[in-house]
Amino acid sequence: MPKLWSKEGAPGLDALIEEYTVGDDPVLDHRLIPHDVAGSRAHARMLLRIGVLDEDELRQLEEGLARILEAHADGEFVIEREDEDCHTAIERYLVARHGDVGKKIHTGRSRNDQVLTAVALWLRAAATDAVKELTAAVTAFAAFADLHRDVPLPGYTHLQRAMPSTVGRWAGAYARLLQSNAPLLEAAVAMASGSPLGSAAGYGTPEVLGIDRESTAAELGFLSVIEPPEAAQPGRGKAEAALLFALAQVAQDLGKWSWDVCLYVTSEFGYLRLPTAFTTGSSIMPQKRNPDVLELTRAKAAVVRSALAEVQAVAAPLPSGYHRDLQLLKAPLFRGVDTALSMLRVATHVMTGLEVDTERCDAGMSRELYATEEAYRLVAEGVPFREAYIRVAAKYR
Repeated sequence: MPKLWSKEGAPGLDALIEEYTVGDDPVLDHRLIPHDVAGSRAHARMLLRIGVLDEDELRQLEEGLARILEAHADGEFVIEREDEDCHTAIERYLVARHGDVGKKIHTGRSRNDQVLTAVALWLRAAATDAVKELTAAVTAFAAFADLHRDVPLPGYTHLQRAMPSTVGRWAGAYARLLQSNAPLLEAAVAMASGSPLGSAAGYGTPEVLGIDRESTAAELGFLSVIEPPEAAQPGRGKAEAALLFALAQVAQDLGKWSWDVCLYVTSEFGYLRLPTAFTTGSSIMPQKRNPDVLELTRAKAAVVRSALAEVQAVAAPLPSGYHRDLQLLKAPLFRGVDTALSMLRVATHVMTGLEVDTERCDAGMSRELYATEEAYRLVAEGVPFREAYIRVAAKYR
């Protein structure tokens, strides 16, 4: 199957080179189809306004794009390896069904600004999903904290019992930590608020066309147009990294939380209990129930961080303009976002089923936890802090 950009008389692409360069895009790009359709629809309407299309041609293209969305929703839209990506697959579909009308839709744009536009729209949708999952998790942690507000719990430093706390304050701290990531998600949305559509291969289009980038930006919900067009391609990877950074902070919080719970559900601590349905068994030890869900959450925090590192490592060293290296941003972006969202969903679920053993919590409140309080009682009586510290420390040698 010849490619849409094939030159007449030129040899076809070597099979091994094609396999290597196409990579996983025919699979990964299914996520971008609804967003590329949205960009294509806005672009087609703009082409009508500047006289490239007439009303009937626009109607045909909009009908074709609607059919693509339906086929995609039904799992029937296929991106062939020869297409390489969703952008070409969509155009090929329109050309096959509408002939010359389909050939007009690429006027004034490149696959380069198409992917930028689709990814920006996907990023904004993903950030919205992340805010929803984050809000649910914060609510679950806060509800758990409220339910167990006054249950005592030892506080630890260096994994040694340190000072008195409560289960409510422990869970409330994680609710606060998670909520503190919300502004980072807002910042990630802001990083994807400029429209790259119409920047084409990174240098705009000839003025004779009269491309109206402002109208497509407004229709797609962008706050502005990326100007000059030369800023579009070098900025690729920044919005991806901003979203992954925000989610890496979420993952960091959940990694610490899962570590705590792994510790607290052990028989040695026993402050918390996981429902049996949340644990897995051993293939050899009949008595064992394992907190695999927590251990995997702890490990998945590293997966999100590594996705961020991968995006930065690919995009940061490049000069300006488009480079094929940028194709490799999609996989870590999708992997990192998927992982972080799954972590949030699981944490919310675990917190709704997590149980507290109040007797074990009470038993864990040993006398030395109150040593600092003893010292400050002496301070309140007028004893200098260093003297009070020495007096109290002598009791626990």
